[in-house]
Amino acid sequence: MRYTTMTDAAPVVPLEEFLSMAGRDLGFGAWRRIDQAAIDAFAELTGDRQFIHVDPEKAAKTPFGGTIAHAFFVLSLLGGAGLERTPRPEGGAVGLNYGFDRVRFTQPVRSGGRVRPHFAVKAVERKAPGRILVTLAVSVEIEGQDKPALVADWLVMVLGA
Repeated sequence: MRYTTMTDAAPVVPLEEFLSMAGRDLGFGAWRRIDQAAIDAFAELTGDRQFIHVDPEKAAKTPFGGTIAHAFFVLSLLGGAGLERTPRPEGGAVGLNYGFDRVRFTQPVRSGGRVRPHFAVKAVERKAPGRILVTLAVSVEIEGQDKPALVADWLVMVLGA
């Protein structure tokens, strides 16, 4: 069975190497500025228009001193960057989100802040022929901050490998 590739940007590795990637640090994705326009667009898309995200005047009176990105917005940034950073096995495969374990939003991202994701492979487990479960340790770093915006274990089911 053949599937389309996860992404052309992802490095391709032999299947045996892919299966032995546990413990490999995949590095950081690119920095991305989270501006108010992006926060507003996310609010419109999801219907989450809580003032802390979309009303700079009210948000300025909170302990954050201004608007902050939605936690789910920050989490969603992992998708594209993960496709670019996570190797895929030779022969074509598709990676499907299988879920997250231990998601923690540890610090808010203020409007105008820059973030970048970090990826490391925690585990690679063949579940059945053509199915491999990959667990990625992920975090999203905030420029100039000691604590990340989030930390989680991201589960990806690779089909067709």
